Amino acid sequence: MLDKVKVSDTERTRALGLSTVAFTACFAVWTIFSIIGIEIKAELGLSEFQFGLLVATPILTGSLTRLILGVWTEQYGGRIVFTAQMLLTAAATWMLTWASSYTMYLIAALGIGLAGGSFIIGVAYVSRWYDAGKQGTALGIFGAGNVGAAVTKFVAPFVMVAYGWQGVAHVWAAALALMAVVFYVFAKDDPALVAQRISGRKSPSLAEQFAPLKNLQVWRFSLYYFFVFGAFVALALWMPHYLVDVYHLDIRTAGMSAAAFSLSASLFRAYGGHLSDRFGARSVMYWTFGFSLVLLFMLSYPPTDYVIQGKDGPIAFSTQMGQWPFVITLFVLGFFMSLGKAAVFKHIPVYYPNHVGAVGGLVGMIGGLGGFVLPISFGALLDLSGIYTSCFVLLFVIVAISLAWMHLTVRAMERAAQGAELDRLPQLPEMQDIHDPEAQGQTRVLQEWKPEDPNFWEQKGRRIARRNLWISIPALLLAFSVWMVWSVVVARLPAIGFNFTQGQLFWLAALPGLSGATLRIFYSFMVPIFGGRLWTTLSTASLLLPAMGIGYAVQNPETPYLIFLVLALLCGFGGGNFASSMANIAFFYPKAEKGNALALNAGLGNLGVSVMQFAVPIAITTSVFGALGGQPQTMSDGGQLWMQNAGFIWVPLIIAATIAAWIGMNDIADARASIKEQSIIFSRKHNWIMCVLYTGTFGSFIGYSAGFPLLTKLQFPEVNALQLVFLGPLVGALSRAGTGWISDKFGGGRVTFWTFLAMIVAVFGVIFFIGIKEQPGAFWGFFASFMALFFLTGVGNASTFQMIPVIMAREVPRLMKGLSKDEVLKQAGRESAAIIAFTSAIAAYGAFFIPKAYGTSIALTGGPAAALWGFLAFYVICAVLTWAYYTRRGGLLFEVERNVSTAPLAA
Repeated sequence: MLDKVKVSDTERTRALGLSTVAFTACFAVWTIFSIIGIEIKAELGLSEFQFGLLVATPILTGSLTRLILGVWTEQYGGRIVFTAQMLLTAAATWMLTWASSYTMYLIAALGIGLAGGSFIIGVAYVSRWYDAGKQGTALGIFGAGNVGAAVTKFVAPFVMVAYGWQGVAHVWAAALALMAVVFYVFAKDDPALVAQRISGRKSPSLAEQFAPLKNLQVWRFSLYYFFVFGAFVALALWMPHYLVDVYHLDIRTAGMSAAAFSLSASLFRAYGGHLSDRFGARSVMYWTFGFSLVLLFMLSYPPTDYVIQGKDGPIAFSTQMGQWPFVITLFVLGFFMSLGKAAVFKHIPVYYPNHVGAVGGLVGMIGGLGGFVLPISFGALLDLSGIYTSCFVLLFVIVAISLAWMHLTVRAMERAAQGAELDRLPQLPEMQDIHDPEAQGQTRVLQEWKPEDPNFWEQKGRRIARRNLWISIPALLLAFSVWMVWSVVVARLPAIGFNFTQGQLFWLAALPGLSGATLRIFYSFMVPIFGGRLWTTLSTASLLLPAMGIGYAVQNPETPYLIFLVLALLCGFGGGNFASSMANIAFFYPKAEKGNALALNAGLGNLGVSVMQFAVPIAITTSVFGALGGQPQTMSDGGQLWMQNAGFIWVPLIIAATIAAWIGMNDIADARASIKEQSIIFSRKHNWIMCVLYTGTFGSFIGYSAGFPLLTKLQFPEVNALQLVFLGPLVGALSRAGTGWISDKFGGGRVTFWTFLAMIVAVFGVIFFIGIKEQPGAFWGFFASFMALFFLTGVGNASTFQMIPVIMAREVPRLMKGLSKDEVLKQAGRESAAIIAFTSAIAAYGAFFIPKAYGTSIALTGGPAAALWGFLAFYVICAVLTWAYYTRRGGLLFEVERNVSTAPLAA
């Protein structure tokens, strides 16, 4: 299909991106009654049955229309059908506010249900842009638009509080209409439709499109989707009610918990598509059904009291799943359901490439009907049995039947193949026709990457490298923001009722540095193993755990200190990201531009510390998320803080960065290497020397960033330090991003040496002004000295990383003399990336040791001066090492840097 009309990667990406955003908007509208229905129920005085019917009506019509919408998409193209569907849905949503009786609300809900039909339109449209070997990933990304349900749960309550449920309807309708216009203007007709028009062929008739529906296999796929999608919709609607009744939560907490399930059951659909392409959709379905069976058994078990007649009398005990274990189990269940949703729709375009609309429409319709039938069944089972967990028992039975049917069918297929045919049977029988290595090639894997080739770099390489760099930077910025968020949070905990000692507060400020540095050791080797694109996506998504955890923990002064310790350790995920991010970007750039590229990635990424220290003090003073974000905490002086915003404000940004990394980044095939291949760096002397030097620069930057707010508050309590401390990391980050070119021009070794000498002078200034802190102006002298330190650490961060590729370019030919020129370049690049990552891991321990050194010095001597004298002595050692090994006459970099610095003059 695609071979008749040439399609570029840009066109594919545009089609997928527009479709995914449109589907997200439609799904947000489709589930709008989950929020506004509560107020409509109160307004009309509806019974439980009437309310249930109103909520379920859009699900019903959205399911029933999928079949015909899929057929129309095959005939007329996704661009026209998608646009018309969104405009009609937007009109119905707006007209909902005109309803004055229950009957009129139901009629409007029928129109709103058209939003659910958007799924099959997008599936039929997107699948025509991709070859079979890549459709799983593409449809998985598109299907992640299910996250629209979570968008409604997160955002709609704020709009409803401000403008009423009518305001929600108006905003959602306007947004969907705008999306329809954008889609029509920027989307293109799919290549199959274009090819059909060029050839003059007629569209297939309805009879031809519906012909495959007589196959039992199609109905088996429908049963799978009845669970993975239908149960997802049903649980998304049922869980707020369940959590309120069973765990006695307020509606805000119940909504947030239910939204966590919606997120996991949506976002990981893209990953399910990737796994289906890589391991086969059948394997993914086995994982989905197998794990779901175990998880549903756990959820099905009702609270039970046992009395056993023991030797010494009755032994009584009870079993019950607590609130947080329940939410976590539900989150994991959503994860596997999201994988299954992608795997089901991986099958369809492979088995029925010319009938995706009809077959996908039927499967989507049956799945959508699950979202209508199952909530009603849940209610009926609850009425009949009186057991709340009966809803999970029903799902357990459905999964057991699906798994048994799938396994028996697969076994029958295998037995039908005899002799040599059995040996040739692929993991998925339907994939026999696409086992062509060229067809299976992943557009996001760069099979050939030669940045040192000037022609390649100018024609192709620079554009791809820049795109990966500018996606990497915001992801790294968020990682640093989450990593260092405790540096601000700990300073405010005592004011909102947490009775932690100074020692405990310093531990909370220091632990993210400890865990982040330790994780960097492992993250250093992950990019060559998993690929930069996949690892950046996963590592960015992992930031959601500490961000959301902090948001919940700080709301209750009774939260145990142990929970805060765990959350502080989880913030280390952000610190670990730096090692993999830098290693990944290092692979993309030639030596001549590597210093500046790494400086931009690290410098603007480091800016996350300053962004956090600026944004968090502002965010915690206002109700950013309204009622959904929780109640404010009352301070000892009577004021109010929304400390939870210190975590919650990062959540939507992290989700956006995760999606951008998955859609926009690349893997480099030549960058693949095992841990064993990378471990050669541990035998390189200069790896360990650069660990020391980078600890002196970056270790100082991140350690000062973590300890500066609390140190300033303790030494100068009369100054509102939280309004100023963000300037330190800001200066350090910008100086790193803006001074990489200096090292490229004059040599990293020289810049590093003079930087350490200047840092020694700056530390003298800090020690001096702390010694006279009672005198007027002492704070500003202290502050200026620290600003100089931050600036110098940024310069040194850029210069040390510029040194590493130059050092290895000289060392690898000397140590591995049998390699060809191309092999030397490849090996030097691999070792440079590994050393950059590993040195960053070791240096990150500064985030732990510097705050801890402050705390120890204050505890033993009553002030931080002893710690600062220790830092000064360390900088002296770093300056000596730089001179002795690299910059003195005869040092490793002396000739290289002299030639670099004099080249412009000679020219």
